[in-house]
Amino acid sequence: MKKLKAVLLNCSLKKGNETSNTDALLQESVKIMQEKEVAITQIRVADYHIAYGISEDMGDGDEWPRIFDHVKEADIVLIGTPLWIGEKSSLAALVMERLYGGSGLTNEKGQYLYYNKVGGVVITGNEDGAKQAASSILYGMSHIGFTVPPNVDTYWVGEAGPGPSYIEAEGHKNEFTMQHAKIMTYNLIHFARMLNEHPIPTEGNVISQS
Repeated sequence: MKKLKAVLLNCSLKKGNETSNTDALLQESVKIMQEKEVAITQIRVADYHIAYGISEDMGDGDEWPRIFDHVKEADIVLIGTPLWIGEKSSLAALVMERLYGGSGLTNEKGQYLYYNKVGGVVITGNEDGAKQAASSILYGMSHIGFTVPPNVDTYWVGEAGPGPSYIEAEGHKNEFTMQHAKIMTYNLIHFARMLNEHPIPTEGNVISQS
C-alpha cells in the first residue's frame, strides 16, 4: 500500500518562531496521522513571500511554487486558519486564490490537478465565524477539484469579545473539538486511501488542452 502524504498549511498571521493557536489544534491531527504512518509536511505560510495573483507561479521572488510542489505531491491538504473579524485569515484567502490559480493544470491522466486529493480545515478564534470560514474554504476546495469527505472541519472558538485563545483556554479539553479533530483526520485518511486504490475514473472528465 502506498504511503500517504499530507501537507498542512497553517495560515496563521504569525511566523514560525511564534506560538500559534492554530498550530496547536493542527497538532491533534498530526498525532493521528503519525500513528497511521502518513508522511507529513507542515508549512507556516507566513514564513513565505507569496505574491498576489491567480497563477501557480507569479515569478519575481514568488515563493508559492515551493509550497505548491508539496500540494501537488500530497494526498491530503489540510488548511488551518485563525479567525479575524469573523472571517478566515488574509493568508488563508491568499492560499485559496493561489490554489485556484493552479486549478487549470492537469494530472498525468488529463484530469484536473486536484482530483484524487482530499481537503479539510482546522479553525481557531475567540469569537464567531468558524462555520462561515469552514464553508468558504471547503466549498472552494471542492469547486477546484478536491474531494471533501464528511465532517472534515474542526474548530475551537472562545467567548465573545477579547479573551483567552485556544492554548491559554485549554481548548484541548473541549470534547467537541477533540472529537471532531479525530473524526476529521480519520475521514481524510480513509478517503485518501480509497482514492489511491480506486481513483476517480477518467471517463467524462479528461480536460482538453486545445
